[in-house]
Amino acid sequence: MKTFITMISIFILFQPNLFAQETKDQCYNCHSALGDKVSTGFQNDIHFQKGISCAACHGGNSRSDDMSVSMSKSSGFKGIPKGNQKSESCIVCHSNSDMMSKYGSKLVTNQNELLSRSVHGKSSIKSNENIIQCIDCHSVHGILPKTHRRSSVNPINIPKTCSKCHGSAVFMRLYNPSLPVDQNEKYLTSQHGILNKRGDSKVAECASCHGSHDILSASDVRSKVHPVNLPHTCSKCHSDAKYMKGYKIPTNQFERFAKSVHGKALLEKKDASAPACNSCHGNHGAIPPGIESISKVCGSCHALNAELFSVSPHKKIFDEQKIPECESCHGNHYIETATNKLLGVSSEAVCSKCHTENKNVKGYKVARTMRYLIDSLDSASKYADSLINSAEQRGMEVSDAKFKLRDANQAKLEAKTMVHSFDEEKFKEVVEGKGLAVTNFVIVEGKAAFDNYFFRRYGLVIFILIITFLSIVLYLYIKKLDKKYLKT
Repeated sequence: MKTFITMISIFILFQPNLFAQETKDQCYNCHSALGDKVSTGFQNDIHFQKGISCAACHGGNSRSDDMSVSMSKSSGFKGIPKGNQKSESCIVCHSNSDMMSKYGSKLVTNQNELLSRSVHGKSSIKSNENIIQCIDCHSVHGILPKTHRRSSVNPINIPKTCSKCHGSAVFMRLYNPSLPVDQNEKYLTSQHGILNKRGDSKVAECASCHGSHDILSASDVRSKVHPVNLPHTCSKCHSDAKYMKGYKIPTNQFERFAKSVHGKALLEKKDASAPACNSCHGNHGAIPPGIESISKVCGSCHALNAELFSVSPHKKIFDEQKIPECESCHGNHYIETATNKLLGVSSEAVCSKCHTENKNVKGYKVARTMRYLIDSLDSASKYADSLINSAEQRGMEVSDAKFKLRDANQAKLEAKTMVHSFDEEKFKEVVEGKGLAVTNFVIVEGKAAFDNYFFRRYGLVIFILIITFLSIVLYLYIKKLDKKYLKT
């Protein structure tokens, strides 16, 4: 008896049409009676729940159970929509705010307008239809509200939905062969992807960064993922303390980044080559801060610095003590311009964090010497520049010396790189051998120009005095001759 009841229960459970409700939609009633896949899926469709007939998309007369009437051309039956007809059926209602209100919908009605301007709204290779249609993302005959966890556009499912096209090399080759097709695989390795896979619908997925209907190419300056806009896109979540509550990470990253040398270049000067969030954290495979690989990312731009550090005495110690490399001295989001104050043994110098007069003394002495050398080069460079400019303003020819002074500025840049070797001799070679040698030469040239200037000025004065004296003498002599001539 127990076995019989179980079999009956299983039979009932796997008969989806058994409880299908009879509606006034004769299209549905017939298809439901047939038990086809379309009607089975449509039972849970939001449109079915709202009482929208099959005829809304397919045309025809849904009130007649006579196929010759309901599916006649005179009734407007379209059959299976082709090409852009698929989306046009959706647009009829979804672009009409009155129609949407009628069904109690609060959805915006500009999706088609946004989609037509997006990268997906372009013509496909068939030319008679757009690259994607509404149903490509929202599915068909089983469309669920975005908030439903089984919806294809629910945040939990969006990566899988997007990867249907973006994970297909064959499909993507048709439209943008340069785009990688492993974004979803990378995403699943990211913290966003890991949490999304666990069912966290708050973490970033494709639409969080790229948008939904309004997706633009990343190279478009209006795109949410264009380098100049990306920090703002990330900060929508990462600067929202209420939204980020529970993830136990700071929410001041954007604020600090905006004040950094990178942030000022990117956000104020609009330098798209400056680092954005994804330059260090990655984009689809974004990884959290604080792990070793993040610090190595700096070397992808600052290659020479990274190379010098890798053979420096610090490298081994940092590795042994698991100290983050670049960010230990420069920070992470708030990276200041590398000025002289970071070097040395003063309280504001980063070297003083580890090196004092009594602790790690060798490094303390090296840091102190390096700071002295770079300050000396700075002072000499400023003095040489001032001397040359003053001489030039006095009309002296100093163009060669002025041009040569550029080498001193280049030496300062080299010194800022060489400091990552933490090798006093190599640092001194750059500062003294290149920088100070040039500034000394320029200072000598400047002083010579000034000497020449004063020689000319004093010579002119002496010449004028001599001429004046001779003129007076000549005048008196002539006057004397005139008196002598009058007496005779």
